[in-house]
Amino acid sequence: MEIKIIPLAAKKIKLRKISKEMLNEAINHPDQTVVGYGGRIVRQKIYNFKDKKKLLRVVCEAKGKETVVVTAYLTSQIEKYWSKK
Repeated sequence: MEIKIIPLAAKKIKLRKISKEMLNEAINHPDQTVVGYGGRIVRQKIYNFKDKKKLLRVVCEAKGKETVVVTAYLTSQIEKYWSKK
């Protein structure tokens, strides 16, 4: 699977200090995958930062064999986004 990051997402990922390793891990080995707005796929992975849990959410679109990253961000609001299904 090839990963493509749109320019705006690349800029935001850099500003948010999300490493490429974290991004790749969340895409290839997510803890959970949910459906987002407009049928987009959101791959989610929980990380521990200095004894505090954060959820990395990577919003993607599938285009053939490509995964296009639309945005990615870390949040402490795990309960809000975590699907209990």
